[in-house]
Amino acid sequence: MNTPFHAGEVAVQSRLGMAERMAEIGSRVVRDHMPEQHQRFYEQLPFMLAGSVDAAGRPWATVLVGPPGFVQAPDATHLTFDTRPIPGDPAAAGMAAGAPLGLLGIELHTRRRNRVNGELLLAGAEGLRLRVQQSVGNCPQYIQGREFDWVRDATDLQPRAVERLQALDGSAAAFIATADTCFVSTHAAGAADVSHRGGPAGFIHVQGDRELLVPDYSGNRMFMTLGNIQADGRAGLLFIDFERGDLLTLTGRAEIVWDGPDLTALPDAERAWRFRLDEGWWLREALPLRWRFRDWAPQNLQR
Repeated sequence: MNTPFHAGEVAVQSRLGMAERMAEIGSRVVRDHMPEQHQRFYEQLPFMLAGSVDAAGRPWATVLVGPPGFVQAPDATHLTFDTRPIPGDPAAAGMAAGAPLGLLGIELHTRRRNRVNGELLLAGAEGLRLRVQQSVGNCPQYIQGREFDWVRDATDLQPRAVERLQALDGSAAAFIATADTCFVSTHAAGAADVSHRGGPAGFIHVQGDRELLVPDYSGNRMFMTLGNIQADGRAGLLFIDFERGDLLTLTGRAEIVWDGPDLTALPDAERAWRFRLDEGWWLREALPLRWRFRDWAPQNLQR
């Protein structure tokens, strides 16, 4: 049977008893093109999340930003971006012609999100052009409601400071310990991916100055992120300071925690994964957008 899932994803699905079901529905939910509604959705966004892979094979997650319309879908298999990566962002190193790129379109105020990944055909001063290889619709679970405003010109992406981290300093650890949202970039089988993770404030546990424990809640059962971790063992994490416009971007090693005492500290988590930091960066006030918290995702109110 044809399947859109690679060996790592199938291994996780099999371990959790979902392989047969995912093989049955996979070709219907994972497409090689974007439905019309996804195309129009991307075109009206002011930002998209992106996941790239640098020359050392390390995944990084970041944000691509521009005035609504900066993303265009000229057809069902291509996306263009009239923007460039944030100066000083390590994710930029993986954005070159021929490289894989994962993308997530998300609206925090509507909780709508869709994922797409593919190969960069063009990357330079003129922007980015992507050939779509996979397109997936995502559910609205665990997304906190936030409203956004522009605080400066959409093309002003210059961070006010860039700081390198080789361990989680006090400000980074404290910020993660209160975060309710993060984005994770992974890759395997020649493809890159970026996805959303949300939970109650402090849902990610800081364990020392280099390690995080990330809960894995019930989701769509495709296990794309966990499948990539199973196959490659690396991940990039992005935390956005929605009030200040700061980005905290991390890359490191990841391993799945299937069971054991660590899970007792993570209410309602079905499993988890441990992240060990290799390198990180603060990009201070990098975003020209700010968000105001509106309400919790219904799933988080139940925790």
